[in-house]
This record gives sequence, C-alpha cells and structure tokens, in this order.
Amino acid sequence: MVLEGKKALVTGASRGIGRAVADLFLAEGAEVWGLGTREPADLAPRVEAAEGRLHWISADLSVLEALEGIIERALKESGGFDVLVNNAGITRDNLSFRMSLEDFRGVLDVNLTAAFIAARTVGRDMIRKRTGSIINMASVVGIHGNGGQANYAASKAGLIGLTKSLARETASRTVRVNALAPGFIATDMTDALSGEVKEKLVEQIPLKRIGRPEDVAQAALFLAQDVSAYITGQVLAVDGGMFM
Repeated sequence: MVLEGKKALVTGASRGIGRAVADLFLAEGAEVWGLGTREPADLAPRVEAAEGRLHWISADLSVLEALEGIIERALKESGGFDVLVNNAGITRDNLSFRMSLEDFRGVLDVNLTAAFIAARTVGRDMIRKRTGSIINMASVVGIHGNGGQANYAASKAGLIGLTKSLARETASRTVRVNALAPGFIATDMTDALSGEVKEKLVEQIPLKRIGRPEDVAQAALFLAQDVSAYITGQVLAVDGGMFM
C-alpha cells in the first residue's frame, strides 16, 4: 500500500493505460479521481469495491475553456492532489500532406494543451504545499516520430518539452515532473492494427511481446511514490527495448 493516504487525479481513466493506472493506484491505497469523456460501463461496481476511494469526473478535454474550472472543483473536493497523471490522448492519423488543420489542432488540444491546463491548475496547489508528482504520458513516437502521425508525434514531443520545463520551474518547491514514453502497448488504439502489422512490430521489440497497460502503470506507480523523490525532468521509455 505504497500510496496509502495519497490522492491522485488521472485523466483519460476510462480505459487502456489510464484505467490501469487508476486501478493500480487504488490497489496501492490511493484515493483516485478519474477524469474522462466516457464514464466506464462498470463504474458503479468499481466505486463500490473501492469503498469510496474512486471518484469519477465526466469531462470533454477538447473543451479547453471549461477544463480549468472542472479541475479546480476537483481540487476543492479532494483537498488537493499528491499525484497528477496526464494520460488522456487521442489520435487522428493521416499523412501530413492530407491532414486537415482541424485534425492537427484537435490532437494537440487534447494531448498537449489539456495536459498543460491540468498541470498548471494542480501544480499551483502542489507548489503551495511544496510536494507533489506530475506524470505526463508521452510516447516513443514523440522521440522518434512516426509516419502518418505528425499531429500525435508533435503533441507527445511537446509533452516532453513541457515536462522538462515544468520540472525546472517546480523543483525548488520539491514538486517533481516526469514523463513516461510507452512503446507498442495493447490498447484500443493499437487493437485497430492488423495482425500482420502487429507481428512486424513485435519483431522489432527485443522483449518479443506487446506491452500491457499494466507495464506502464507500474512505471507510473514508481514515479508517484516517494522512492523516486530524487527524480525529476526525466523521460522513461516503457517500450520493451524497442528504441534502445
């Protein structure tokens, strides 16, 4: 129960990596506020099983004008967060020369700008309390790029730059800011790929398997707890050695 007594806000918590992070944090004793566009179908039994330690906030992160107020209300309700996991993300893939400006901006709004708003809002409270851990969910695509994902890669590269800048700004107040860079992880996003594409990707992974959301959640747990108290401004790749 390494997070017992801690309070965490996890965006994009309805499925995939975000859900795995929320569930692991709950298992380790944290009180979790999950934020997402879609309320999970099994939310009621999960709330009951968590004995009051799981809360849900329905919010469309693409509506940036409303996001700060939503998070401020969650801050007031919780009394402040010890951990923020900026996990929410979307894709709208296309070749750059065919990509609409709307699709480019839309991905940056949710993946990067919403994360900035959440970090700014929660970070102010963390700075006042002189403690806290912010974890931004980047991607190996943000480091290496990927054809057909110029908007997604730009948003994730932006998250890495945001992480390092925030880490420098908050370190004197003992607030830590780090990023995770997942590789090929089995989620709804990757399920859309064909079996042939998946096989070719696995061939490039030294550990010879697709990652699980729980693999990323374990890395988030490490950065959320006090054992990582001397780590800030870093990007941890969780990719099975794919890009080492």
